[in-house]
Amino acid sequence: MKLYNSLTRSKQEFKPINEGQVKMYNCGPTVYNYIHVGNARPLVVFDTLRRYFIYKGYDVKFVVNFTDIDDKLINRANEENTSVSEIAERYIKEFKEDASGLGLYDYETINPRATEFITPIIDFIQGLEEKEAAYNVDGNVYFSIDSAHDYGKLSKKNIEDLRSGARVDVNEEKRNYMDFSLWKKEKEGEPSWDSPWGKGRPGWHIECSAMAKTILGETIDIHSGGEDLQFPHHENEIAQSETLTEKPFANYWLHNGMITVENQKMSKSLGNFFTVREVKEEYDLEVLRFFLLSAHYRSPINFSREVMDQTKNSLDRLYNCKNNLEYLLEKAEDIDELEAKDKIIKDIDKYKEEFCEAMDDDINTADAISSLFELTKYINTQFDDKTQKPILKYAYDTMMELSKVLGILDKRDEILEHEIIELIEKRTEARKNKDYQLADEIRDSLKGKGIILEDTSDGVKWKRV
Repeated sequence: MKLYNSLTRSKQEFKPINEGQVKMYNCGPTVYNYIHVGNARPLVVFDTLRRYFIYKGYDVKFVVNFTDIDDKLINRANEENTSVSEIAERYIKEFKEDASGLGLYDYETINPRATEFITPIIDFIQGLEEKEAAYNVDGNVYFSIDSAHDYGKLSKKNIEDLRSGARVDVNEEKRNYMDFSLWKKEKEGEPSWDSPWGKGRPGWHIECSAMAKTILGETIDIHSGGEDLQFPHHENEIAQSETLTEKPFANYWLHNGMITVENQKMSKSLGNFFTVREVKEEYDLEVLRFFLLSAHYRSPINFSREVMDQTKNSLDRLYNCKNNLEYLLEKAEDIDELEAKDKIIKDIDKYKEEFCEAMDDDINTADAISSLFELTKYINTQFDDKTQKPILKYAYDTMMELSKVLGILDKRDEILEHEIIELIEKRTEARKNKDYQLADEIRDSLKGKGIILEDTSDGVKWKRV
């Protein structure tokens, strides 16, 4: 398996620190509002990588943190005349609802909160002080980038680029304009904790480094997030972590591309900013997950209603195949032994191999999805009510195990035969009463579930597609 490492700007063979184990850290949300579509992309992409590692037999420890103390939370709390903790609790709850809809909690995920790690954060900063890599100015503690080796090695920027990209205000307390905050002195009305430097709160960058070190160890296998986090956040994480431990912080750095809306950068100022909750009003979040996997994760992806409709139709095709297989399995006769069907098994395995080859090539979910569609096309054209049950079962199990890697095809229940008949009878009654609107609604509803109706002289016939 090869992954594109942002640190080296190249694809590298993945070799875990400990055989059979993977330690992953993905930067999670700052919990002051609903997550937006851009926030969802790294969560979905790297959850899919986690799923694939599990599929390949790895034991995966996956961390997605909550930043629950930050200027954004403080400002939101002041606007609403409430506490920072109330804001954090509210939006952690809302995040988990969205995350569940996106299929992010099918496996155990560790969700540490920054406020639960104040002691490890303080210990981390004190360790940097002992190495003379951090300094205290009247209760504000800064990291000195002059003490860091190869600062800028992730973002590949020179110091002047970093200076313009940092967007920091002039601060006369700092020894170097690029030094960044580790501990912020208490301000009136803000949450604060006791520390060796007086009451205060942690800076943003130190939170992730301390949580990753405490939960996963001094060196982790994979650190991931959106490409917008490369600088300054991930750059600063590397600087402070590697200065403290004198070890690599993460062996592989993975970053996803950004999302555009109608081919424009998504932003609040342009009015094209969509939260996951807003998308949920029109689409099942499984459709959003499928959309986010439809392009290679490092490429930009364009979000639009038209594309989401196309994605929904594509997902429906997969569900139709799944439902049809389940129907054939239900009707097929049990047999003691499988007759010679080696070619069919080999054909199915070929699609599975193509799927895995795509995933092994830097998580190429776009090509993996293409392989899944090729498999469904094969199933739709080759299988019928005469196909032996073991063959049907092998095809079904293969389709479902590949779908589970992508986190799809696990939400909709198959409509049962007696339910179909009841709806057909209801539609027939509606037509007798000249309630054609209701009759059309029932027909369209069944079509959406993969059931096609045909009005004949012998009555209504139906079939699964």
